[in-house]
Amino acid sequence: MSILKEFKEFAMRGNVIDMAVGVVIGAAFGKIISSLVDDIIMPLVGVATGGMNFTDYKWVIQQAVIDGQTQEILKPEVTMNWGSWVQTIVDFIIVAFCIFIAIKAINQLKRKEAEAPAPEAAPEPTKEEVLLTEIRDLLKSQK
Repeated sequence: MSILKEFKEFAMRGNVIDMAVGVVIGAAFGKIISSLVDDIIMPLVGVATGGMNFTDYKWVIQQAVIDGQTQEILKPEVTMNWGSWVQTIVDFIIVAFCIFIAIKAINQLKRKEAEAPAPEAAPEPTKEEVLLTEIRDLLKSQK
């Protein structure tokens, strides 16, 4: 029973809950950024590079073994898919840049909020108001 109690205390601590919420929101934000990259930015990059797709580039280490009569692949080729690795790096750089821009925009909005003038405090009472308040308090104390 002690282990269950300790686990409950651990799981219900504020920072664990905050972390769980952060992971869920981070996953959703990741989907938004991935969609931005895949559906908007990468088509533009593809047009700019003439449709170049790095994933097609590979180094064949060992050729495939194919049956001469049935054309069935007996042993698939062994390749080092360096193009996929390069494409993953390019995708990462684009995603990281998009996240950087989003965070920069959020920070600018926060900075503008912080720079907004705070509402002014109530003005100090005048000497007459202070004197009238003292007189009122003295009269109340005499009753």
